[in-house]
Amino acid sequence: MAADLGELLVPFMPTIRVPKTGDRVYKSECAFSFDSPESEGGLYVCMNTFLGFGREHVERHYRKTGQSVYMHLKRHVKEKATGAAGGAIPRRRNGKVFLDLELNRDFNGEDYEYEDEAKLVIFPDHFEIPLPNIEELPALVTIACDAVLNAPSAYKKQEPESWEEEIQVSRHARSLRQLDNGVRIPPSGWKCQKCEMRENLWLNLTDGSVLCGKWFFDGSGGNGHALEHYRATNYPLAVKLDTITPDGADVYSFEEEEAVLDPHISEHLSHFGIDMLQMQRRISETENGHHTDNNPRPRVSEWEVIQESGMKLKAVYGCGYTGIKNLGNSCYLSTVMQVLFSIPDFQRMYVGNLQRIFDYSPLDPTQDFATQMAKLGHGLLSGQYSKPPMKSELIEQVMKEEHKHHQRGISPRMLKSLVSRGHPEFSSNRQQDAHEFFLHLINLVERNSAGSENSSDSFRFLVEERIQCCQTRRVRYAQRVDYCIQLPAPIEAATNREELLAYEAKRKEAEENMRAPPEPVRARIPFTACLQAFTEPENVPDFWSSALQAKSAGVKTSRFASFPEYLVVQMKKFTFGVDWVPKKLDLAIDVPDFLDVSRLRATGLQAGEEELPDLMPPIVLPEDTRDNSMSSTDSPEIDEGAVMQLAEMGFPVEACRKAVYYTGNMGPEMAFNWIIAHMEEPDFAEPLTLPSMTDPLPSTSDSPIGATPLENSPPEESVAILTSMGFPRNHSIRALKATNNNLERALDWIFTHPEEEDSDALSDMADTEPNDNAFSNVNSHSDSTLSPDRETSGPRVKDGPGRYELFGFISHMGASTMSGHYVCHIKKEGRWVIYNDHKVCLSERPPKDLGYIYFYRRLSSS
Repeated sequence: MAADLGELLVPFMPTIRVPKTGDRVYKSECAFSFDSPESEGGLYVCMNTFLGFGREHVERHYRKTGQSVYMHLKRHVKEKATGAAGGAIPRRRNGKVFLDLELNRDFNGEDYEYEDEAKLVIFPDHFEIPLPNIEELPALVTIACDAVLNAPSAYKKQEPESWEEEIQVSRHARSLRQLDNGVRIPPSGWKCQKCEMRENLWLNLTDGSVLCGKWFFDGSGGNGHALEHYRATNYPLAVKLDTITPDGADVYSFEEEEAVLDPHISEHLSHFGIDMLQMQRRISETENGHHTDNNPRPRVSEWEVIQESGMKLKAVYGCGYTGIKNLGNSCYLSTVMQVLFSIPDFQRMYVGNLQRIFDYSPLDPTQDFATQMAKLGHGLLSGQYSKPPMKSELIEQVMKEEHKHHQRGISPRMLKSLVSRGHPEFSSNRQQDAHEFFLHLINLVERNSAGSENSSDSFRFLVEERIQCCQTRRVRYAQRVDYCIQLPAPIEAATNREELLAYEAKRKEAEENMRAPPEPVRARIPFTACLQAFTEPENVPDFWSSALQAKSAGVKTSRFASFPEYLVVQMKKFTFGVDWVPKKLDLAIDVPDFLDVSRLRATGLQAGEEELPDLMPPIVLPEDTRDNSMSSTDSPEIDEGAVMQLAEMGFPVEACRKAVYYTGNMGPEMAFNWIIAHMEEPDFAEPLTLPSMTDPLPSTSDSPIGATPLENSPPEESVAILTSMGFPRNHSIRALKATNNNLERALDWIFTHPEEEDSDALSDMADTEPNDNAFSNVNSHSDSTLSPDRETSGPRVKDGPGRYELFGFISHMGASTMSGHYVCHIKKEGRWVIYNDHKVCLSERPPKDLGYIYFYRRLSSS
């Protein structure tokens, strides 16, 4: 028999490998489904690639690769016998733990035992060889089988406690040199020192420079100035500003080109005035991924209301009602994925094309974005992993007085590992912002949809920004792409304002007398007030007026240049305190079920408005910025009366002079607003400086500005980013050349320089007002989707009426985005359903007023 087995395996010996250090053995889950060794058909592990496949997918891998030898793993779970053997230690067949797996079922280990079975299977004849079979198998096969059986699960290395890619300590951390230059970083008001970016900012730990990171599809990111600074200075470490918590921060090493750990981060941050120890005293520790603070009463109430605790919620099962396991602070991912796969566009793109995606997947499907999205989507929508308990199981639970049965849900670990790779925040095991993850995922969908259907088109819309120079009254219109509208929550508009003032007075009194604080009061804000605040003009920091060719005061208003098919609304509930701790405002907002934002449609340049000249700001070298201080002979006209009024309030005189000048002598009130918006900037109190009027002005032509670097071809990566968003390649190259390869400015340039042949774009739908702006007309029919290969003068949008119905919302519980828990509510088949990790139930009282991110679908025109 031994000779027979040896001869049988001889043709396959070259394809059988022994796992080496670094090889991942996927023996806990199928690459295409959520089948595991506990599934009815078990799991097949390829003895060459060590990928795992369920029964219905192993044949596909065999046909594609020709690999014939697989190890079939099966775990049998059964209840222990009662009586004398009832307390026995769980038995495993042959006395050996074959499968080093986590338990996928919520079985009590004291009541159940597990028997693991393994055998080699040779395709295509399905010839089976039971294991272990040391005497009859060739030595190499025996060694390979033993190595696979004893190898840890592919993701076990990443889950010491929850879910985190292993990050190494930077070799620069211990010996990092920090310059004693007096730089102190405020808790808010940051901006890149080389551009106007105010997000994705990184603090260089050597000199305290605050610079922007890389630009992303979703419009977030920056212009790569942090990397440019490293190349110029070789200062290796930087920390992302909005990730600093008492437990650490996201640190990146430019020299090592990866996220790193800095054991001395507290000391390095304190050098720039950031006290992590003080932050630690102000917030409590996180337990089991759920945050509790020192004054739990409002948070406990919030947790109970959002999770609908205390109500007899009915569990639901079947297609579209599958829960997602929490891997440890992964609920931000789960809630976003549940909402996305309730949208038909995502269902069609990934689940509707499931077989095609699987058939054309790469040799390692665990690393393919489309495959893993299709896998998760099928798991959520098929109902295969959401089956109601058998009648016998229900009777048994009643007899044992056990808790209500819940489905076990599916694990998103394979997708999470893929989408978080290389991301300093999502690759960690800390809680993250669901809104940021939503934009990150849209970025990945964009990147992986070039030349094919793009489900993110449903969210994409154009925003028209109107900027007016306060001195000349001239205007500039520009458009940008966005996927989410962020609404401010004006506390001053609260309907219970008197109650809030009374609470604040009692709180201060209790604090002064060292008594227990009073019961907190939640602000109740009308949704209409939030929408009104969004439409109000806002000051533009450091606005450069092309009419004056100098910095001036500018105000910006935003409107919709197109309405998306699905409108995402984020309530801006989070802010930074003076102690550097991100905190959530305690708000309740009466969000409507039906929303009409038609009145926010952009109108473009109006009659009587004069446009600002199409000029770019002069390039001023940093070392020259202080050499142009204005002399007394050429100082601008400034209302000294307004300056003195502001100075009497305690503001520095020089800051008051700048405020009055930049607001065009429009009075103390406007200047006061400028001061509030700029008082945290490092040069706030320094003398007024203006760019020299003798500096050469940039050309207004579409050709590259005279400087030599602009004549070079733009980076292909930048061109690919713009073309993947639907812009023509030639137009993208011209935009990059005209803006010195600055992606953000190139996007603005495209909107303000439409191609001539595309000027006659599609007309708007009958129930929308005509818009003179070419871009708001692109793909105006709500039922149409532009083909990915169709060249247009703007990005693909699905414009239509601005009337919507609420169909889902994500809620956050906890004091800040760095902790807490997320759940989501989705309206399906006319009823609200709550998705709380693996638990899926009918909602009795959906807490729509406490949501964080709201999802609206466009109402069909009738």
